[in-house]
Amino acid sequence: MTALVIAEHDNASLKSATLNTVTAAAACGGDVHVLVAGENAAAAAAAAAQIAGVAKVLHADGAALKDGLAENLAAQVLAVAGNYSHILFPATASGKNAAPRVAAKLDVAQISDITKVVSADTFERPIYAGNAIATVQSVDAVKVITVRGTGFDAAAATGGSAPVETVAAVADSGKSSFVGRELSKSDRPELTAAKIIVSGGRALGSAEKFEEVITPLADKLGAAIGASRAAVDAGYAPNDLQVGQTGKIVAPQLYVACGISGAIQHLAGMKDSKVIVAINKDPEAPIFSVADYGLEADLFTAVPELVKAL
Repeated sequence: MTALVIAEHDNASLKSATLNTVTAAAACGGDVHVLVAGENAAAAAAAAAQIAGVAKVLHADGAALKDGLAENLAAQVLAVAGNYSHILFPATASGKNAAPRVAAKLDVAQISDITKVVSADTFERPIYAGNAIATVQSVDAVKVITVRGTGFDAAAATGGSAPVETVAAVADSGKSSFVGRELSKSDRPELTAAKIIVSGGRALGSAEKFEEVITPLADKLGAAIGASRAAVDAGYAPNDLQVGQTGKIVAPQLYVACGISGAIQHLAGMKDSKVIVAINKDPEAPIFSVADYGLEADLFTAVPELVKAL
């Protein structure tokens, strides 16, 4: 029984979600192999070989794999799938795009967003916006799985010495083509990897107030900035800052929620945070039910005072 992890990378380095997925794969039992599919991605393959617990790295290098198009990536996975009992993808935008294609081609049921491996064929995954946990058992010969990174510790990035085996790269499927990529650049930590997150909600009232109140606190704490869906929908913050079921799932060491009521959709994205601090003037706000520390106060007064104290 061997598990295959589909590495997420930028052809030069691995994304952190790959390390969490390796931990989940190891819990399935048996050896863990990692597939690095890209163009000129030898550096990413070398990084994968150093992950603790990885027994082998498969390196597929070809022009069709350069931009991670889901059709081509899925075809590459299918080309080697016959050797594996478990195929695991990070539950990221990329993983969620390719995994269903692999599952459909293998005619198996995908097991999505797992947060725990009970045994080689049994897994836990959240349902109803995280309000219930389903235990799912699969009898399929091959388990195609997406892994919620916040449910598993990251494997050590160093300490391993797996061999790197070159495999033939698939040809371009011709079903899609890469047009362009617009990347948002920030000096702040990436939201899903940040150890501290300061998030703002609809109570901030405007994009100007969001910037004026949230940014100084984030600067003091060296934190990433997040936002509730209501704040994003109102235009106070860009979409890539949204935390929640339809945004990004985060589990930092410290999560500070300012003016966020705590709708189920938002709680699903952050309630696994180690310490949650809520600032809200509504004593009945649902956010207080999950907060470790709650401050019932006007955020426009409390947050600047907190910044001064820091």
